[in-house]
Amino acid sequence: MTDGLKYHNYLELDTLLSLQKPRAAESAAVKSTVLSEQFFIIAHQASELWLRQVIDDLEAVIDVFTTTDDTSQAEWIVDLLQRAGELTRVLHNQLTALDRLPLRDFAMFRNLLGTASGAQSQQFHRLGHLIGNAEQDGPLYESFAAWVTRSGHTVPDIARRGIDADIYYRIIEALLDIGNGYWRWQVSHISLITKVMGNHAGTGGTTGVNYLVSRCTLPFAELRELRSEAHVGLSVATS
Repeated sequence: MTDGLKYHNYLELDTLLSLQKPRAAESAAVKSTVLSEQFFIIAHQASELWLRQVIDDLEAVIDVFTTTDDTSQAEWIVDLLQRAGELTRVLHNQLTALDRLPLRDFAMFRNLLGTASGAQSQQFHRLGHLIGNAEQDGPLYESFAAWVTRSGHTVPDIARRGIDADIYYRIIEALLDIGNGYWRWQVSHISLITKVMGNHAGTGGTTGVNYLVSRCTLPFAELRELRSEAHVGLSVATS
């Protein structure tokens, strides 16, 4: 029965809004520190929710790539990939908002985090695994390449055809948008960390900025190389 369903209980708002528990509130911290820690918690909780959606969407795409041999669900694939790409921009904006975290307040509550660290986010690592990096393709690209092959094409062929490849071209564009958004999100994280705490070690025992920099690479290396070749070819043709 849904007759009594209201906005607040449909979204489980009582539970959701009870999940922000600043540790600074349990101490003699000033109000600004408590509010800043709440802001810090909300930003990370929201990121985890968006990460869940991105991962679910990309895993649905991988499932289609893996279980079908035609383009019957290609429009849905494009929708899911474009949504995931847009959500990487949302994740980027979450970090932009965190620029408004006062350094003094962060320094006051950082010790309350203990060994908790964003580097421990299982969903962050899951997304990185799905997308891959400059050295290693992830399941998203591997399943796409296999799907293209089963359809009687090759990735280099459809990349060279460009917009004439129609739905395949749109999928490639969506993949590159996701890769770029994911990379921008990581770069923004590095920028934020250097602004807030310089080269200080991470709370989870990582090397901080150096750890983040070592992981920040552009995924979908083959697509980028093919795009480079296409650019050279077009430049020669128009010169």
